[in-house]
Amino acid sequence: MMLLEYFIWGAWYVTMGTYMGEHLHSTGTEVGAAYSALAIATIISPFFVGMIADRFFAAQRIMGVLHIIGAALLFLATKITDSTAFYWVILFYSLLYMPTIALSNSVAFYQMNDPGKQFPWIRVFGTLGWIVAGLMIGNLGWEKTFNTFYLASGISAILGLYSFALPNTPPKGKTSESSASKAMGTEAFVLFKNKPYLIFFIAAILVCIPLSFYYGFANPFLNELNFPKAAAKMTLGQGSEALFILAIPFLFNSIGVKNMLLMGMTAWILRYLCFAYGNIDANAWMLYAGIALHGVCYDFFFVTGYMYTEKKAGEKIKNSAQGLFTFATYGVGMFIGTWISGFVVDRYKISESSHNWTNIWYVPALIAVAVLIYFILFFREQKQIEAAQ
Repeated sequence: MMLLEYFIWGAWYVTMGTYMGEHLHSTGTEVGAAYSALAIATIISPFFVGMIADRFFAAQRIMGVLHIIGAALLFLATKITDSTAFYWVILFYSLLYMPTIALSNSVAFYQMNDPGKQFPWIRVFGTLGWIVAGLMIGNLGWEKTFNTFYLASGISAILGLYSFALPNTPPKGKTSESSASKAMGTEAFVLFKNKPYLIFFIAAILVCIPLSFYYGFANPFLNELNFPKAAAKMTLGQGSEALFILAIPFLFNSIGVKNMLLMGMTAWILRYLCFAYGNIDANAWMLYAGIALHGVCYDFFFVTGYMYTEKKAGEKIKNSAQGLFTFATYGVGMFIGTWISGFVVDRYKISESSHNWTNIWYVPALIAVAVLIYFILFFREQKQIEAAQ
């Protein structure tokens, strides 16, 4: 289930910007808008999961229905020739797909007697699914073709049917504590009374702006440079993500949360400098380095951020706190970032098929520098966290 769930996402999401430029002749702003659809869905999906899915339907069945309808929409996307119409199809699809992330987690958790130990070993198959999708698309030379959406559509249909065979995960009922407000994390607003967490929370939203540049435009950038099998090589980022996540529990306790967050933000700066000066000749190593830094960029900030959030929240509101963190970062932060990245890419467009990528990558690098300086100046938490340990 996890492998197929994230295979679908990796199959269309990574190369969508390249596809839109090739077939729809989309501007950077239009590509950014399409990527913002997933951020909008992240904001809205808690309402669906909290108010409807969790209360009235078995999780595996509604997940099956959503994936089957989603398969039809992914297929429909290949028939669209207009960027505006394409945006609405992707938005509608994203609104169906994002709830399946929470639903698949619910199915997994319901079967476990020790989720803390068991879930990571199940969730890692999601990362594996993303990697397999990238390797297939890159090695088959499908990055600029309709086949990425055909592949995602086919796997979505398969997972939709397979979902009905998954172990039953019954609805929680009307008396359940699950609600949209709880899923969005409104109970965790109390954390904002804690100044260090508020400083971190703002930094987390801002650092999603550089993240958006990578998700939306790394693949078009690499293809514009004629970097061979770019989608396959971008899976190096997921490989490093899986590797570095193993080190996080040890480092969290040994060097402290502030140092880990600083390392994560520094990695964002290094990544975009590598992209700014990388090429397919003498500096090809910089392109590989920029991709491989994804593990440090993502794990050392976002995974550490989830752990920090849980530690600050405590047992009573930890679920609400995680919901709030996701809502703010992958919802609000990514929405802002996708629009900014689109405008920046258009600003440095040279011709229909070329951009001044050096200047483009300077922008997320400078934003990351600004967030890093802000964090160094205002975040004061390391001693308290270490004392608590």
